[in-house]
Amino acid sequence: MNAISFDVVARERPGIASDRPNQDKSLDTAWIVLEAANDLKDDVTVDVCRRVIDANLNGMPASQSDLHILLDYFR
Repeated sequence: MNAISFDVVARERPGIASDRPNQDKSLDTAWIVLEAANDLKDDVTVDVCRRVIDANLNGMPASQSDLHILLDYFR
């Protein structure tokens, strides 16, 4: 998947890559990494993404260790 595909995927999901100033960028990152992890069959990272997304939807902060995994995924 290339950068153009990520942009298209982000625009297809409601609330992703929104211009809303209060939107949590970790949620955007979680959806992008989830897509890549699913493509690569990386089940551990898929679980991390789901935890971050669930925490965000429940109004709770995500675990710092989970956020570090997301931010370092493409490095």
